[in-house]
Amino acid sequence: MSDPLAGLLAALDLTETGARTSEDIFTGPSQWMPLGRVFGGQVLAQSLVAAQRTIAADRSVHSMHGYFLRPGNVDLPITFSVDRIHDGRSFSTRRTQAYQDGVPILSMIASFQDEDGGLDHQAPMPTGVPDPESLPSAAESLAGIDHPIANFWATERAFDLRHIPSPIYFSVEGEHVAHQAIWVKSHGALPDDPALHRAALAYLSDYSILEPIMRAHGVSWATPGLKAASLDHAMWWHRFARVDEWLLYVQESPNAKGGRGLSLGRIYTREGVLVASVAQEGMVRVPSA
Repeated sequence: MSDPLAGLLAALDLTETGARTSEDIFTGPSQWMPLGRVFGGQVLAQSLVAAQRTIAADRSVHSMHGYFLRPGNVDLPITFSVDRIHDGRSFSTRRTQAYQDGVPILSMIASFQDEDGGLDHQAPMPTGVPDPESLPSAAESLAGIDHPIANFWATERAFDLRHIPSPIYFSVEGEHVAHQAIWVKSHGALPDDPALHRAALAYLSDYSILEPIMRAHGVSWATPGLKAASLDHAMWWHRFARVDEWLLYVQESPNAKGGRGLSLGRIYTREGVLVASVAQEGMVRVPSA
């Protein structure tokens, strides 16, 4: 893809194809991935866009809970069916099912709320974090590696990811701990639509969230026989932020057992504003474990 950011925008520009008795139907493209499976963050973001299309403009998403049911095929488009479960005075609820070949690949429920006042506090951003400009980009970390997946990570993703303390593409450097952080922002400016930025935040939230599980055990993405896949994904939007400005994604894994691991994440603006919280359980299998 010559312009990954344009590819992201195209993927999130769904086409409305009609309405059934109680459902709204949309379709969207699948972005190419080197292993042939649709990126989970893409389906999450598209499912959110589909749901948002059925919501009043003054309501925005505040929470999402989704299950990945089957791997998606990058050669096929995706159909999104939105069920308008509830519209109340302050909240609306939608269920989105993503389908390929007539079978669901993702099931998601999202809740939307009017802008409202109330109690306000947040967990502080970690201190002593290096600036993103002082860290290598993925392209710099992967420079000189002639491999299709490395080339994709380096040049074909719409977002710039900069790991703290270092990426685990080919090895895990330093102490094996169950936490890390990543600076992330899009490669270029995005339109001003707040709903688009919230959807793009869901997209990027699926990047690297399972890595604290792997880092704790010295497992890199290049580990022979590694099998990793997202099982479910929950996200809560607390405050608005643009994804074309630097965001700090703080990640930790409190548990791994039985071929599954749990990771938690918090996303902050550069100024320390808590934007969103994330939780994901994933399958992480290593032959020797």
